[in-house]
Amino acid sequence: MSKDEQPEITSYDDPNAPWNQLHTDEDVANWNGPVIEEFRANAGKVGGAYEGSTMLLLTTIGAKSGKQHVVPLGALYRDETLWISSFIEDRYPAWWYNAKANPEVVIELGGATYRGRARVLEGDAYDEFAEWALANNPLLADFQSKTARPMPFVTLELGEQI
Repeated sequence: MSKDEQPEITSYDDPNAPWNQLHTDEDVANWNGPVIEEFRANAGKVGGAYEGSTMLLLTTIGAKSGKQHVVPLGALYRDETLWISSFIEDRYPAWWYNAKANPEVVIELGGATYRGRARVLEGDAYDEFAEWALANNPLLADFQSKTARPMPFVTLELGEQI
């Protein structure tokens, strides 16, 4: 299916949304590897469920393990501010905990790689940002209406290109 043929996802419950597809535990465990390979092979462009979206790779240091972890995420913008979030329903994602424990990250965006800094939003900064994000992103607002857990919001600052 081409990008033009893909249905626009406007509801978190949309059966066509990638997160609502049936996947085995093995599929989920191996989900990121092929996406990361495709991203790196094509200067940040990926196909499949993510075709046409702006993606980034975020490398964090494990809060408990101390090991590097790479995860593909949707790159979102508020004016010039790059930010990320997640649709995980039952917990915050590991990358959120890692960024909170060690905000020095590596960000791959397009064909470039940057040292970066992650800022896990909390308190008043979280409240202001969440109000804006939920008002300006109907899909996030729809998801938030279906879970009691506040959305995780993290801003990313691009540093030196490496």
